Amino acid sequence: MYNLNVQIDPNSGFCFGVIYAIQMAEDILDEQGYLYCLGDIVHNDEEVERLEKRGLRIIDYETYKNLHNEHVLIRAHGEPPSTYQIALENNLNLIDASCPVVLKLQNRIKTSYDKQEKIYIYGKHGHAEVKGLLGQTNNNAVVFENIDELLQHELPQNITLYSQTTKSTNSFYNIKNYLEEKGYVVDANDTICRQVSNRDKDLRTFANRFDKIVFVSGTKSSNGKVLYQVCKDTNPNTYFVSKVEELSPNMFSPGDSVGICGATSTPMWLMENVRDVLLAY
Repeated sequence: MYNLNVQIDPNSGFCFGVIYAIQMAEDILDEQGYLYCLGDIVHNDEEVERLEKRGLRIIDYETYKNLHNEHVLIRAHGEPPSTYQIALENNLNLIDASCPVVLKLQNRIKTSYDKQEKIYIYGKHGHAEVKGLLGQTNNNAVVFENIDELLQHELPQNITLYSQTTKSTNSFYNIKNYLEEKGYVVDANDTICRQVSNRDKDLRTFANRFDKIVFVSGTKSSNGKVLYQVCKDTNPNTYFVSKVEELSPNMFSPGDSVGICGATSTPMWLMENVRDVLLAY
């Protein structure tokens, strides 16, 4: 027996946008037994599998374009205007679970675009949320993942800067400050979700308290990659797992204190499963 002292971070797990989307999905599934969802409802394979067993049907854009007279869930990441146009043409009933923080950002970007401002978005290429943001500009905004990539573009004197809602606040302001030091006039719109960005600081505090950290996240989660790195930087004895099968007793020593935490897309039930496995060692 390892007699591990195990604790789950009470601040980890789904953000309110994901909770809202999953609750909406479960309500419809209870009513009609199945529901289409455009893209993974959350970037966590274990949670997607749980909901698929209840009748959730994950579809891609090609399938969506050919679907008629059905209910389709729009996940928390939001969607571009073209998705809503297809729904009108195909008589699709959209259950819109777009996160309010994302919708506010979409509206602000559209307003900037309508004013013919040159828009730069700090975000991940191809990410579902970023596709929705680009759609507000007819795909004319510039998306960049770091300052080096941004500087490859010929930049105008006046830059309107936005960010994907789950990016690091520090990184966003570092980019803003760098551009201003280079003489650019930057209209920086801090649209980062504080429920996400505050986890950075909370996780540093949490990760410091334990011998080992088990960070639970889906491999597709951008937020998970960022927060895992926060834990790893704070506590080098941090392990990334996406499911309980990836745990191993040789990660631990008898009597270790172990903290379990996760991304905004990590379900609490999965972290509890991890805890139960560790307590059985």
